[in-house]
Amino acid sequence: MPARRSAVRATLLAAAVWLAPQAVPGESAPLRAFVHARIFDGSGRVLENASLIVREGRIVGVGSVAAPEGSVLIDLAGGFVMPGLVSAHGHVGATKGLKSGPELYSRQNVLDQLGLYARYGVTSVTSLGDDREEGFQVRDEQDVASLKRARLHVAGRVVDATTPEAARDQVAELAAQKPDWVKIRVDDALGTTQKMPPEVYRAVIQEAHRRGLRVAAHLFYLADARDLVDWGVDLIAHSVRDLPIDAAFAGELARRGVCTCPTLMREVSAFVYADEPAFFSDPFFLKEADAAVIQELRSPVRRERARASPATARYREALQTAKRNLKTLVDAGAPIAMGTDAGPPARFQGYFEHEELRLMVEAGLSPTQALLAATSGAASCLGLKDVGRLEPGTWADFLVLGSDPRNDIRNTRSLESVWIAGNRVPPRRPDR
Repeated sequence: MPARRSAVRATLLAAAVWLAPQAVPGESAPLRAFVHARIFDGSGRVLENASLIVREGRIVGVGSVAAPEGSVLIDLAGGFVMPGLVSAHGHVGATKGLKSGPELYSRQNVLDQLGLYARYGVTSVTSLGDDREEGFQVRDEQDVASLKRARLHVAGRVVDATTPEAARDQVAELAAQKPDWVKIRVDDALGTTQKMPPEVYRAVIQEAHRRGLRVAAHLFYLADARDLVDWGVDLIAHSVRDLPIDAAFAGELARRGVCTCPTLMREVSAFVYADEPAFFSDPFFLKEADAAVIQELRSPVRRERARASPATARYREALQTAKRNLKTLVDAGAPIAMGTDAGPPARFQGYFEHEELRLMVEAGLSPTQALLAATSGAASCLGLKDVGRLEPGTWADFLVLGSDPRNDIRNTRSLESVWIAGNRVPPRRPDR
């Protein structure tokens, strides 16, 4: 996109939105008509010279539709419009800078991080674990036409029982909070911790399903993945990273509709700071990055510690296995949901999702396949019916890009504006 054309579009957007008339209290909100756009609707189609008509935060028309009389017109001047990114695996609220812990969890921290996700174009995020009361409250407040930050779905505490009886009790306690997911960890952290026993995670799955709740499993090993799937787990929350997935198991996931969230950037975060990450010079990263965090990640002591850790080499290898397994799953037709496990220290919310898309394409997916996994595919895996697509009835959560990401997945970074419930996401406040 030539710089002049992008600047003209920015001027049109500013004039149409910031000077748009406001609804009179007591009257219905005016229709908004986003016109002259190329719309990727989340199904794989692109609608040329199309419009989005939005009322009270939801889409009421899309495609070759005329703007109703009295609509507020927002001219997108040929911009590429796509659904907002949907992350199936993140974490929200318990990190500040490079520190993490329950004492940092607060309503303001949750809202600040959802604002960060939104500014990067991630308009929905499922936080898989360690969510507290404030996160549940924020989730319960989001189905409103005035929303301007990312939508949040939560799992609450991670079930960490050591016996089947305790597992059922924890699930019952968690169910009272009405979580969107139940999260378990079936992993030994490369042999350094005790893995949740099969009889315990089986009890979690049975009790959660009895109560109408879905279970997401953190895992690493293929053997665990096979057993978890046999017992009905609903979401594989990380790639299988120890061994290749064979075509038979990939086909079984496709047949059962069990979704996998690859979280390739989780592996990257485990070794990338041993050296200078390439993204430390990416303007798209730097526009939101904390300079003090970057400086600390560059410290010689931290880098030497990462280089000396046996886990660093293991996770480099695990990333390559994960990428090959992702391609096997996609070729078999197994459902994929984009996610990153961002949120813990040095896993950068919002930016990592764009890097995840790049790695998915590097693994062999087409850009369109990656985009679908990050929009309608992720929404379907998460059971979200009103995001991930641009069609009548869905929330008007969408991105305006300067260039088509189907040609180059890095074009998701040509982000010109983000809209949630038809409202433009505001820029970062200087004090945040």
